[in-house]
Amino acid sequence: MPKKIRVTYVRSAIGRLERQKRTIVALGLRRLGDTVDLPDSPSVRGMVASVSHLVEVEEVAS
Repeated sequence: MPKKIRVTYVRSAIGRLERQKRTIVALGLRRLGDTVDLPDSPSVRGMVASVSHLVEVEEVAS
């Protein structure tokens, strides 16, 4: 079974680059405190790395 990661939106994207705001939306996060479970793939890891200062990440046992 593929691994998953849980991404939680913890810091606002106000005043950040437009590219970072679009990455937050692409991850499925809408408002502060939102949490989504995503597949642990290189593309998702890259998106999370680009907004790592705005989100918290934890591994989820599937």
